Amino acid sequence: MRAIDVHIHVPERPGVQRREIETSFRSGPRPTTAEELYESYKSLDIFGIIFSVDSESNMGTRFTGNDWVAEIVKKYPDQFMGFASVDPWKGKMAVSEIERCVKELGLRGLKLQPITQGFAINDVHFYPLWEKCQELGVPILTHTGQTAIGSGAPGGRGLKLKYGDPMLVDDVAADFPELKIIMAHPGVPWQEEQLAVLVHKSNVYMDLSGWSPKYFRPILVQYANSLVQDKCLFGSDYPGIRPDRWLADFEGLDLKPEVRQKILLDNAKKLFGL
Repeated sequence: MRAIDVHIHVPERPGVQRREIETSFRSGPRPTTAEELYESYKSLDIFGIIFSVDSESNMGTRFTGNDWVAEIVKKYPDQFMGFASVDPWKGKMAVSEIERCVKELGLRGLKLQPITQGFAINDVHFYPLWEKCQELGVPILTHTGQTAIGSGAPGGRGLKLKYGDPMLVDDVAADFPELKIIMAHPGVPWQEEQLAVLVHKSNVYMDLSGWSPKYFRPILVQYANSLVQDKCLFGSDYPGIRPDRWLADFEGLDLKPEVRQKILLDNAKKLFGL
């Protein structure tokens, strides 16, 4: 295994229209089938964590479903591990769904996108969901920083970037100390705040997806090479960024060899018990 990509958006189930992310990036052809996704990652010798995102309440977009993610994992267990997604605004239904996904479908975590889902992760209204994840022993992977979705549109299509502030994650990490939380993406424009949370909270990690490494801010590289070297994970944000492009740009960073190994493989293996 060359690496573990912790941030992969699955192609839609056949017959479902393309998702928001697929109109927000320009990185070449997208996989249109699960088979294409599998062949792509198999050829690169990269294991991956796959998911979709349920933003139905806030955006009105149809959710492709957790059963579809579970189907792909069942078909390609050597290549993928699946995370569920729930719409936090669905309340008790969301809590029941994450329990079903873990206990019945075998999914191994929860994916959130607070900006497109339109909620603050530290709002106590949603705490029963984090309590259930802590009880089930599954991590949360939650978007932080800005988003390409809605970028450049009038009013950003109504999406509010404040929900990507990493300091909201800090509250949840403090209130649920046994809950593993992965902050997705370098948290621009709150990069230093994100790094502060990583240093302070032992139960918080980050993935480096959504940005080519050649655009990482110097302070992120500095911290990844030192204080948070055990808490950074490789993620591409495929199909937004292709993993081969991310890895090629990653080679240009001035990182210690042992740190590269941790980011690409060892940290994820330890976190997920692989």
